Amino acid sequence: MNEALVAPTFIDPNVSVTSKRQLLLSLAQRVAEPYGVAEREVLSALQDREQEGSTGAGEGVAIPHAKLPGLNRTVTYFARLQDPVSYDSHDDIDVDLVFLILAPETANGDHLKLLARVSRAFKDATFCERLRGAEDAAALDILLNEV
Repeated sequence: MNEALVAPTFIDPNVSVTSKRQLLLSLAQRVAEPYGVAEREVLSALQDREQEGSTGAGEGVAIPHAKLPGLNRTVTYFARLQDPVSYDSHDDIDVDLVFLILAPETANGDHLKLLARVSRAFKDATFCERLRGAEDAAALDILLNEV
């Protein structure tokens, strides 16, 4: 069985934001303290990565990811948005499913394997529809950890 994609405490089925910037800030706020990193460093790393090219994967999915100094392990977080937001995705479809990956600055290829695993799962339209229809965080946890 695969290692869990995301811990239950880092699944939020009801995030309310109105823009990509607000979404990235919200993600930074949610992971900074529990993982002992500065919110501004998380936000800066995510924004820097977005400058290289949007992490919008298409079909309403975004997989923001970055390397971050000060982390001692890979961080994941899943957010389902109340209302989709514009995300500069290649297909121009607003995003409502977001899977965050932050890796230690010294990470080897493991975070790339995780990114590939998440990308494959979120390319499956049926899987995404099941995530969108999940009743609560517990149901999302079951779905996400089947991947």
